[in-house]
Amino acid sequence: MDSAGRISRRTALRLLEEAPLLEIGEMADAVRRRLHRSRLVTFIIDRNINYTNICVNQCRFCAFYRPEGHEESYLLDREALFRKIEETLELGGTQILLQGGLHPGLTLEYFTDLFREIRARYPIHLHSLSAPEIHDLARKSGLSVKKVLERLKEAGLGSIPGAGAEVLSDRVREAISPRKIRTSEWLGVMRTAHRIGLRSTATMMFGSLETFEDIIDHLDAIRKLQDSTGGFTAFIPWSFQPGNTQLSRAPASGVDYLRVLALSRLYLDNVRNIQASWVTQGIRMAEVSLRFGANDLGSTMIEENVVAAAGVSYRVSLDEILGAARNAGFRPARRDTFYNVLEYYD
Repeated sequence: MDSAGRISRRTALRLLEEAPLLEIGEMADAVRRRLHRSRLVTFIIDRNINYTNICVNQCRFCAFYRPEGHEESYLLDREALFRKIEETLELGGTQILLQGGLHPGLTLEYFTDLFREIRARYPIHLHSLSAPEIHDLARKSGLSVKKVLERLKEAGLGSIPGAGAEVLSDRVREAISPRKIRTSEWLGVMRTAHRIGLRSTATMMFGSLETFEDIIDHLDAIRKLQDSTGGFTAFIPWSFQPGNTQLSRAPASGVDYLRVLALSRLYLDNVRNIQASWVTQGIRMAEVSLRFGANDLGSTMIEENVVAAAGVSYRVSLDEILGAARNAGFRPARRDTFYNVLEYYD
Protein backbone atom coordinates (compact mmCIF):
# COMPACT_ATOMS: atom_id res chain seq x y z
CA MET A 1 0.00 0.00 0.00
CA ASP A 2 1.07 3.61 -0.55
CA SER A 3 0.72 6.46 1.93
CA ALA A 4 -2.92 6.97 0.86
CA GLY A 5 -3.81 3.36 1.59
CA ARG A 6 -3.92 2.39 -2.08
CA ILE A 7 -2.24 -0.44 -3.92
CA SER A 8 1.13 1.02 -4.88
CA ARG A 9 2.89 0.49 -8.18
CA ARG A 10 5.45 -1.74 -6.48
CA THR A 11 2.78 -3.89 -4.84
CA ALA A 12 0.83 -4.09 -8.10
CA LEU A 13 3.91 -5.31 -9.94
CA ARG A 14 4.58 -7.93 -7.28
CA LEU A 15 0.99 -9.18 -7.43
CA LEU A 16 1.07 -9.38 -11.21
CA GLU A 17 4.38 -11.23 -11.27
CA GLU A 18 4.22 -13.41 -8.18
CA ALA A 19 0.83 -13.74 -6.49
CA PRO A 20 -0.89 -17.15 -6.76
CA LEU A 21 -3.87 -16.84 -9.08
CA LEU A 22 -6.47 -17.75 -6.47
CA GLU A 23 -4.95 -15.34 -3.97
CA ILE A 24 -5.16 -12.33 -6.26
CA GLY A 25 -8.63 -13.49 -7.31
CA GLU A 26 -9.83 -13.59 -3.70
CA MET A 27 -8.42 -10.12 -3.08
CA ALA A 28 -10.24 -8.73 -6.13
CA ASP A 29 -13.46 -10.50 -5.17
CA ALA A 30 -13.31 -8.86 -1.74
CA VAL A 31 -13.09 -5.43 -3.38
CA ARG A 32 -16.03 -6.26 -5.64
CA ARG A 33 -18.11 -7.33 -2.63
CA ARG A 34 -17.31 -4.07 -0.86
CA LEU A 35 -18.29 -1.93 -3.85
CA HIS A 36 -21.31 -3.98 -4.95
CA ARG A 37 -23.16 -5.27 -1.93
CA SER A 38 -26.41 -6.08 -3.76
CA ARG A 39 -24.98 -9.18 -5.52
CA LEU A 40 -26.24 -7.90 -8.84
CA VAL A 41 -24.36 -8.56 -12.07
CA THR A 42 -25.31 -6.16 -14.82
CA PHE A 43 -25.27 -6.16 -18.62
CA ILE A 44 -26.56 -4.00 -21.47
CA ILE A 45 -28.24 -4.82 -24.77
CA ASP A 46 -26.49 -2.92 -27.53
CA ARG A 47 -24.81 -3.20 -30.89
CA ASN A 48 -21.33 -2.28 -32.09
CA ILE A 49 -21.79 -0.77 -35.55
CA ASN A 50 -18.47 -0.46 -37.34
CA TYR A 51 -19.43 2.16 -39.90
CA THR A 52 -16.20 1.77 -41.91
CA ASN A 53 -13.09 -0.40 -42.00
CA ILE A 54 -11.10 2.19 -43.97
CA CYS A 55 -8.32 3.47 -41.74
CA VAL A 56 -5.14 5.46 -42.31
CA ASN A 57 -3.54 4.24 -39.06
CA GLN A 58 -3.03 0.65 -40.26
CA CYS A 59 -2.06 -0.61 -36.79
CA ARG A 60 0.03 -3.78 -36.66
CA PHE A 61 -2.30 -5.43 -34.14
CA CYS A 62 -5.48 -4.83 -36.17
CA ALA A 63 -6.97 -7.39 -38.56
CA PHE A 64 -10.03 -5.26 -39.29
CA TYR A 65 -8.74 -2.24 -41.22
CA ARG A 66 -8.46 -1.95 -45.00
CA PRO A 67 -6.79 0.85 -46.98
CA GLU A 68 -8.98 3.11 -49.04
CA GLY A 69 -9.70 1.53 -52.43
CA HIS A 70 -9.18 -2.04 -51.22
CA GLU A 71 -11.72 -4.51 -52.60
CA GLU A 72 -12.82 -5.36 -49.05
CA SER A 73 -13.09 -1.76 -47.80
CA TYR A 74 -16.50 -0.31 -47.02
CA LEU A 75 -18.41 2.66 -45.66
CA LEU A 76 -21.96 1.94 -44.54
CA ASP A 77 -24.61 4.21 -46.02
CA ARG A 78 -27.24 5.74 -43.77
CA GLU A 79 -29.97 3.32 -44.72
CA ALA A 80 -27.78 0.39 -43.69
CA LEU A 81 -26.94 2.14 -40.41
CA PHE A 82 -30.60 2.86 -39.73
CA ARG A 83 -31.60 -0.75 -40.38
CA LYS A 84 -29.02 -1.89 -37.84
CA ILE A 85 -30.35 0.58 -35.28
CA GLU A 86 -33.93 -0.54 -35.90
CA GLU A 87 -32.91 -4.18 -35.42
CA THR A 88 -31.17 -3.22 -32.17
CA LEU A 89 -34.29 -1.50 -30.85
CA GLU A 90 -36.42 -4.51 -31.80
CA LEU A 91 -34.14 -6.67 -29.64
CA GLY A 92 -34.49 -4.36 -26.65
CA GLY A 93 -31.27 -2.43 -27.23
CA THR A 94 -30.75 0.91 -25.54
CA GLN A 95 -27.32 1.88 -26.88
CA ILE A 96 -25.24 1.75 -30.03
CA LEU A 97 -21.47 1.94 -30.30
CA LEU A 98 -20.65 3.67 -33.56
CA GLN A 99 -16.94 3.13 -34.21
CA GLY A 100 -14.76 2.70 -37.25
CA GLY A 101 -11.40 3.43 -38.77
CA LEU A 102 -9.90 6.84 -39.39
CA HIS A 103 -11.48 7.40 -42.79
CA PRO A 104 -9.68 10.27 -44.57
CA GLY A 105 -12.85 11.52 -46.24
CA LEU A 106 -15.17 11.80 -43.25
CA THR A 107 -15.55 15.23 -41.69
CA LEU A 108 -16.90 16.56 -38.41
CA GLU A 109 -20.02 17.67 -40.28
CA TYR A 110 -20.57 14.08 -41.47
CA PHE A 111 -20.86 12.93 -37.87
CA THR A 112 -22.84 15.87 -36.49
CA ASP A 113 -25.38 15.49 -39.30
CA LEU A 114 -25.54 11.72 -38.76
CA PHE A 115 -25.95 12.02 -34.99
CA ARG A 116 -28.72 14.59 -35.34
CA GLU A 117 -30.62 12.35 -37.74
CA ILE A 118 -30.20 9.29 -35.52
CA ARG A 119 -31.42 11.17 -32.45
CA ALA A 120 -34.38 12.59 -34.38
CA ARG A 121 -35.40 9.13 -35.57
CA TYR A 122 -34.60 6.78 -32.70
CA PRO A 123 -34.76 6.68 -28.89
CA ILE A 124 -31.27 5.25 -28.48
CA HIS A 125 -28.11 6.34 -26.66
CA LEU A 126 -25.04 7.15 -28.76
CA HIS A 127 -21.98 5.71 -27.00
CA SER A 128 -19.75 6.44 -29.95
CA LEU A 129 -16.42 7.52 -31.46
CA SER A 130 -13.13 6.56 -29.84
CA ALA A 131 -10.47 9.02 -28.71
CA PRO A 132 -8.41 8.48 -31.92
CA GLU A 133 -11.47 9.21 -34.06
CA ILE A 134 -12.23 12.39 -32.12
CA HIS A 135 -8.60 13.54 -32.23
CA ASP A 136 -8.56 12.90 -36.00
CA LEU A 137 -11.71 15.01 -36.47
CA ALA A 138 -10.04 17.85 -34.56
CA ARG A 139 -6.95 17.61 -36.77
CA LYS A 140 -8.95 17.59 -39.99
CA SER A 141 -11.33 20.39 -38.96
CA GLY A 142 -8.64 22.66 -37.50
CA LEU A 143 -10.69 22.91 -34.29
CA SER A 144 -9.71 22.08 -30.75
CA VAL A 145 -10.66 18.74 -29.25
CA LYS A 146 -12.94 20.63 -26.87
CA LYS A 147 -14.79 22.36 -29.69
CA VAL A 148 -15.17 19.09 -31.61
CA LEU A 149 -16.55 17.34 -28.54
CA GLU A 150 -18.96 20.21 -27.84
CA ARG A 151 -20.32 20.02 -31.38
CA LEU A 152 -20.66 16.23 -31.23
CA LYS A 153 -22.40 16.46 -27.86
CA GLU A 154 -24.81 19.11 -29.14
CA ALA A 155 -25.59 16.81 -32.09
CA GLY A 156 -26.46 13.90 -29.82
CA LEU A 157 -23.29 12.14 -28.67
CA GLY A 158 -24.06 10.78 -25.20
CA SER A 159 -20.82 9.14 -24.05
CA ILE A 160 -17.52 7.83 -25.39
CA PRO A 161 -16.19 4.25 -25.53
CA GLY A 162 -12.66 3.63 -24.27
CA ALA A 163 -11.32 2.12 -27.48
CA GLY A 164 -7.99 3.15 -28.94
CA ALA A 165 -6.15 3.00 -25.63
CA GLU A 166 -4.46 -0.36 -26.24
CA VAL A 167 -1.63 0.05 -23.70
CA LEU A 168 -0.93 3.59 -22.54
CA SER A 169 2.81 3.33 -23.03
CA ASP A 170 4.36 5.25 -25.90
CA ARG A 171 7.09 2.63 -26.22
CA VAL A 172 4.44 -0.01 -26.93
CA ARG A 173 2.32 2.29 -29.07
CA GLU A 174 5.31 3.09 -31.28
CA ALA A 175 5.83 -0.63 -31.84
CA ILE A 176 2.23 -1.73 -32.49
CA SER A 177 0.52 1.43 -33.78
CA PRO A 178 3.10 4.06 -34.80
CA ARG A 179 0.55 6.27 -36.57
CA LYS A 180 -1.92 6.34 -33.70
CA ILE A 181 -2.26 9.09 -31.13
CA ARG A 182 0.14 8.99 -28.19
CA THR A 183 -0.69 8.32 -24.57
CA SER A 184 -1.00 12.00 -23.63
CA GLU A 185 -3.37 12.62 -26.55
CA TRP A 186 -5.67 9.71 -25.64
CA LEU A 187 -5.78 10.90 -22.05
CA GLY A 188 -6.29 14.48 -23.23
CA VAL A 189 -9.39 13.58 -25.25
CA MET A 190 -10.86 11.75 -22.26
CA ARG A 191 -10.00 14.55 -19.83
CA THR A 192 -11.66 17.11 -22.08
CA ALA A 193 -14.74 14.92 -22.61
CA HIS A 194 -15.19 14.44 -18.88
CA ARG A 195 -14.86 18.16 -18.21
CA ILE A 196 -17.67 19.04 -20.62
CA GLY A 197 -19.96 16.40 -19.13
CA LEU A 198 -19.37 13.43 -21.43
CA ARG A 199 -18.62 10.26 -19.49
CA SER A 200 -16.63 7.38 -20.96
CA THR A 201 -15.33 3.92 -20.40
CA ALA A 202 -11.65 2.97 -20.39
CA THR A 203 -10.09 -0.14 -21.90
CA MET A 204 -6.76 -1.92 -22.06
CA MET A 205 -5.64 -4.37 -24.71
CA PHE A 206 -2.89 -6.54 -23.25
CA GLY A 207 -0.92 -9.49 -24.58
CA SER A 208 0.86 -7.81 -27.49
CA LEU A 209 4.35 -6.41 -26.85
CA GLU A 210 3.90 -4.85 -23.41
CA THR A 211 5.69 -5.73 -20.18
CA PHE A 212 4.15 -6.00 -16.72
CA GLU A 213 5.50 -2.50 -16.05
CA ASP A 214 3.58 -1.19 -19.06
CA ILE A 215 0.36 -2.67 -17.68
CA ILE A 216 0.95 -0.88 -14.38
CA ASP A 217 1.67 2.36 -16.27
CA HIS A 218 -1.67 2.00 -18.03
CA LEU A 219 -3.64 1.35 -14.85
CA ASP A 220 -1.87 4.21 -13.09
CA ALA A 221 -2.72 6.65 -15.88
CA ILE A 222 -6.40 5.67 -15.71
CA ARG A 223 -6.45 5.96 -11.91
CA LYS A 224 -4.84 9.40 -11.95
CA LEU A 225 -7.23 10.74 -14.57
CA GLN A 226 -10.20 9.32 -12.67
CA ASP A 227 -8.95 11.04 -9.52
CA SER A 228 -9.06 14.30 -11.46
CA THR A 229 -12.33 13.98 -13.39
CA GLY A 230 -14.38 11.05 -12.10
CA GLY A 231 -15.59 10.55 -15.65
CA PHE A 232 -14.91 6.85 -16.26
CA THR A 233 -17.95 4.64 -15.74
CA ALA A 234 -16.13 1.34 -16.21
CA PHE A 235 -12.85 -0.34 -17.11
CA ILE A 236 -12.61 -3.21 -19.59
CA PRO A 237 -9.35 -5.15 -20.00
CA TRP A 238 -9.27 -7.47 -23.01
CA SER A 239 -6.67 -9.74 -24.52
CA PHE A 240 -4.99 -9.17 -27.88
CA GLN A 241 -6.00 -11.63 -30.59
CA PRO A 242 -3.12 -12.14 -33.04
CA GLY A 243 -4.94 -13.92 -35.88
CA ASN A 244 -4.62 -12.20 -39.28
CA THR A 245 -2.50 -9.39 -37.80
CA GLN A 246 1.14 -8.38 -38.33
CA LEU A 247 2.05 -9.49 -34.80
CA SER A 248 2.86 -13.18 -34.51
CA ARG A 249 2.36 -14.15 -30.88
CA ALA A 250 0.53 -16.72 -28.84
CA PRO A 251 -2.66 -15.20 -27.42
CA ALA A 252 -2.90 -14.48 -23.71
CA SER A 253 -4.21 -17.43 -21.75
CA GLY A 254 -7.26 -17.52 -19.54
CA VAL A 255 -4.95 -17.43 -16.52
CA ASP A 256 -3.25 -14.31 -17.89
CA TYR A 257 -6.63 -12.70 -18.40
CA LEU A 258 -7.89 -13.44 -14.89
CA ARG A 259 -4.67 -12.15 -13.34
CA VAL A 260 -4.85 -8.82 -15.23
CA LEU A 261 -8.57 -8.51 -14.54
CA ALA A 262 -8.08 -9.05 -10.80
CA LEU A 263 -5.23 -6.55 -10.65
CA SER A 264 -7.38 -4.01 -12.49
CA ARG A 265 -10.06 -4.34 -9.82
CA LEU A 266 -7.48 -3.90 -7.05
CA TYR A 267 -5.62 -0.95 -8.59
CA LEU A 268 -8.58 1.01 -9.94
CA ASP A 269 -10.15 1.72 -6.56
CA ASN A 270 -11.90 4.81 -7.99
CA VAL A 271 -13.57 3.10 -10.99
CA ARG A 272 -16.73 1.46 -9.75
CA ASN A 273 -17.38 -1.02 -12.55
CA ILE A 274 -15.13 -3.65 -14.10
CA GLN A 275 -16.41 -5.49 -17.17
CA ALA A 276 -15.69 -9.09 -18.07
CA SER A 277 -14.71 -9.60 -21.72
CA TRP A 278 -16.52 -12.63 -23.11
CA VAL A 279 -15.86 -11.23 -26.61
CA THR A 280 -12.24 -12.43 -26.41
CA GLN A 281 -12.45 -15.05 -23.66
CA GLY A 282 -15.86 -16.70 -24.10
CA ILE A 283 -18.83 -16.85 -21.76
CA ARG A 284 -17.42 -19.54 -19.44
CA MET A 285 -14.36 -17.43 -18.68
CA ALA A 286 -16.60 -14.40 -18.22
CA GLU A 287 -18.52 -16.40 -15.64
CA VAL A 288 -15.29 -17.11 -13.74
CA SER A 289 -14.39 -13.42 -14.05
CA LEU A 290 -17.30 -12.57 -11.77
CA ARG A 291 -15.25 -14.10 -8.94
CA PHE A 292 -12.09 -12.26 -10.00
CA GLY A 293 -13.36 -8.72 -9.55
CA ALA A 294 -15.77 -8.15 -12.45
CA ASN A 295 -19.32 -7.02 -11.68
CA ASP A 296 -20.58 -6.51 -15.22
CA LEU A 297 -20.90 -8.81 -18.23
CA GLY A 298 -20.72 -6.00 -20.76
CA SER A 299 -23.09 -6.35 -23.66
CA THR A 300 -25.03 -8.98 -25.51
CA MET A 301 -23.08 -7.48 -28.44
CA ILE A 302 -25.59 -8.03 -31.22
CA GLU A 303 -22.78 -7.33 -33.70
CA GLU A 304 -18.98 -7.30 -33.40
CA ASN A 305 -16.52 -7.14 -36.30
CA VAL A 306 -13.10 -6.02 -35.09
CA VAL A 307 -12.17 -8.97 -32.86
CA ALA A 308 -13.96 -11.31 -35.27
CA ALA A 309 -11.57 -10.17 -38.01
CA ALA A 310 -8.76 -11.73 -35.96
CA GLY A 311 -10.51 -15.09 -36.11
CA VAL A 312 -12.16 -14.99 -32.67
CA SER A 313 -15.94 -14.95 -32.87
CA TYR A 314 -17.73 -15.73 -29.63
CA ARG A 315 -21.47 -15.08 -29.65
CA VAL A 316 -23.75 -15.23 -26.65
CA SER A 317 -27.51 -15.10 -26.26
CA LEU A 318 -29.46 -13.29 -23.58
CA ASP A 319 -30.11 -16.64 -21.91
CA GLU A 320 -26.36 -17.36 -21.79
CA ILE A 321 -25.68 -13.97 -20.20
CA LEU A 322 -28.34 -14.64 -17.59
CA GLY A 323 -27.03 -18.17 -17.04
CA ALA A 324 -23.45 -17.00 -16.52
CA ALA A 325 -24.52 -14.55 -13.80
CA ARG A 326 -26.71 -17.12 -12.08
CA ASN A 327 -24.13 -19.90 -12.28
CA ALA A 328 -21.63 -17.64 -10.50
CA GLY A 329 -24.14 -16.98 -7.72
CA PHE A 330 -25.44 -13.57 -8.76
CA ARG A 331 -28.72 -12.00 -9.81
CA PRO A 332 -28.60 -10.60 -13.36
CA ALA A 333 -29.92 -7.15 -14.18
CA ARG A 334 -30.17 -5.23 -17.44
CA ARG A 335 -28.72 -1.72 -17.25
CA ASP A 336 -28.33 1.42 -19.30
CA THR A 337 -25.08 3.12 -20.33
CA PHE A 338 -24.66 4.77 -16.91
CA TYR A 339 -25.32 1.62 -14.89
CA ASN A 340 -28.88 2.47 -13.93
CA VAL A 341 -30.81 -0.81 -13.62
CA LEU A 342 -33.67 -1.12 -16.12
CA GLU A 343 -34.82 -4.67 -15.42
CA TYR A 344 -34.14 -7.36 -12.81
CA TYR A 345 -34.16 -11.08 -13.55
CA ASP A 346 -34.90 -13.78 -10.99
